[in-house]
Amino acid sequence: MSSPDLELIHLVKRYGSTMAVDRIDLKIEGGRYCCLLGPSGCGKTTTLRMIAGHEAVSAGDVLLGPRNITDLPAAERGTAMMFQSYALFPHLSALDNVAFSLKMRGVATPVRHARAMELLERVSLGALAARKPAELSGGQQQRVALARALINEPKVLLLDEPLSALDPFLRIRMRAELKEWQKKLSMTFVHVTHSQEEAMALADLVVVMNAARIEQQGTPHEIFNAPRTEFVARFIGGHNVIPGAGGGLAAVRTDRTRLSRARLAAAANVLPATVRGVEYQGTHVLVSLASDAVAELSVMLPEAAFAAEPWQPGDSACAHWAANDIHPLAA
Repeated sequence: MSSPDLELIHLVKRYGSTMAVDRIDLKIEGGRYCCLLGPSGCGKTTTLRMIAGHEAVSAGDVLLGPRNITDLPAAERGTAMMFQSYALFPHLSALDNVAFSLKMRGVATPVRHARAMELLERVSLGALAARKPAELSGGQQQRVALARALINEPKVLLLDEPLSALDPFLRIRMRAELKEWQKKLSMTFVHVTHSQEEAMALADLVVVMNAARIEQQGTPHEIFNAPRTEFVARFIGGHNVIPGAGGGLAAVRTDRTRLSRARLAAAANVLPATVRGVEYQGTHVLVSLASDAVAELSVMLPEAAFAAEPWQPGDSACAHWAANDIHPLAA
């Protein structure tokens, strides 16, 4: 059976005089992986908690399919939450952690243990069912948390920065596992993160939030290649924000910005600059520049191109780009 759509309509959350979420509208099609992306304090976690029923809604509605779940208790919404800390009970085994919510509902021990073991097997942890959280790795704990979230067969899984506590290597591995599980389950995932890389790697739908509002939403490709505002271009990274015609702004990707030693004629797509720093990033080298016209300017050069013609701090340069690589930004 297909997953129902999740829809937020004019959703508002106030804390006294502080507006944490300001009349946002968002429709997430069933079965999609949505990442709410933004800096701390932008409203993304508050939005997730309102969907979950852990925060009361000040105004607006939360719909899951045809049901208005705005005022329903968390347990009756058809959603489940995976917390940042995983929130596993340290004194319980993996099996009993997964089965805990069924125990609270009065399900008999053999029945709940059979269901919990089935889910642990699905996340490849059946052999470790008797272990307590302290005896499991970070990645294994995450899979226990995932199995526990799935035991009540939710329609939507809500994930609150689930990878932030992991080391970088494990974070990449678990990122792939989450994406794989989302596809296998054909379930809607709504995942809060402040990591641009994480959102781009995981999401079908990226929702960039800023100052309690949705700044832009779209596929990762759309967000990266066509940022709508200066905030999105800067927050997503990989873009230079430059002055446009009539005092407006435009964005040019750093990998499509070129660097020349020759003094090019002054033009709208040419900026004289001085090399400020060089940062080796493996397949590419990031050359940061100082320019009178732009506060932040950088060029991403392929490693081979940099090796053939190295740049050093203090070198004079001209940054330039093709006209069709310029993307105008909304005011």
